[in-house]
Amino acid sequence: MSAETGYCIRSARDTDLADLLRIYNYYVENTQSTFDLEPFDLEGRKEWLHGFSTSGRYRLFVAMVDNIVIGYASSSRFRSKPAYDPLVETTVYLDPDQVGRGLGGALYKELFAALETEDVHRAFAGIALPNPASQKLHEHFEFRLVGTFSDAGRKFGRYWDISWYEKAF
Repeated sequence: MSAETGYCIRSARDTDLADLLRIYNYYVENTQSTFDLEPFDLEGRKEWLHGFSTSGRYRLFVAMVDNIVIGYASSSRFRSKPAYDPLVETTVYLDPDQVGRGLGGALYKELFAALETEDVHRAFAGIALPNPASQKLHEHFEFRLVGTFSDAGRKFGRYWDISWYEKAF
């Protein structure tokens, strides 16, 4: 644990699943940040967790305080066709009480350092709008806006635009 930040960052473990679920389900239920419409249960999220490893392209890092996950960043398969294999989609989710403290940046820094040694050509991130904090975070890490899909998802009785960003490795 860093004395200056009060948290540590490490690869996710099976024992983190309940905390990961708590964080993600907050965004499912309260924001347009994810287009999932129903919260997950532990069983329904195990397969997702087991899609990550401690090496390779598909990684999941967590930030911890007092053995509680307070945020995570991941890289996952962009599309299932083999030609897309060197591409990943990245995301960051934080406990809502931790937003704005630099934690998302610390998690992305760890994730991108790990991906530098892997066969990753591009990282993509889709940001449901409005979300200026996420846009700023991605731009800080050299993502560039490549386009916006209008009315791309319907949630909470309305349509939301998604801006797509890419980062070269």
